[in-house]
Amino acid sequence: MPDVSPVVCLVDDDASVRKSVTRLLESSGFSVNAFSEPEAFLGHLTAHSVPVAVLDIWMNKITGMVLLAHLCARSPKTRVIFITGREDHAAETTVMQAGAFAFFLKPFDNKRFLAAVRDAFDQTSSKKREGRNSNRRERRPLWSTEDGDLLHVQVDRSPTNGSSK
Repeated sequence: MPDVSPVVCLVDDDASVRKSVTRLLESSGFSVNAFSEPEAFLGHLTAHSVPVAVLDIWMNKITGMVLLAHLCARSPKTRVIFITGREDHAAETTVMQAGAFAFFLKPFDNKRFLAAVRDAFDQTSSKKREGRNSNRRERRPLWSTEDGDLLHVQVDRSPTNGSSK
């Protein structure tokens, strides 16, 4: 089975952020497909697998939260990392409850960000290898988009007794 190359999709309407995050990711061995428009990313999603996506939460036409709703409906295995320049605890709580993998406030710590990207890829790879996972997460509807797609919440189904294997 061929390995999937570590391609990160980056969606941010700020050119300077796209440039700097792309450089950071590429300097760490990732390939990057960068999009300035959320609609272009959604078009890409129709024809390509997207294991990890980095999304700006506040963009002009479509917010990162709406993109997350589309990803939950169309590509539920995609791990989503949010980046934002605005401190917004309500938005952070909402996207994390809806299944986002990580959330970073710009400017973010590069090492922590890269560790989150690596962890997201590790999780997508291990899910493919394991099939069923004892720490399975179930998606539950949260709200729907204008197109009627449902955004889902991830509910942790792992044991709560603190034990781990």
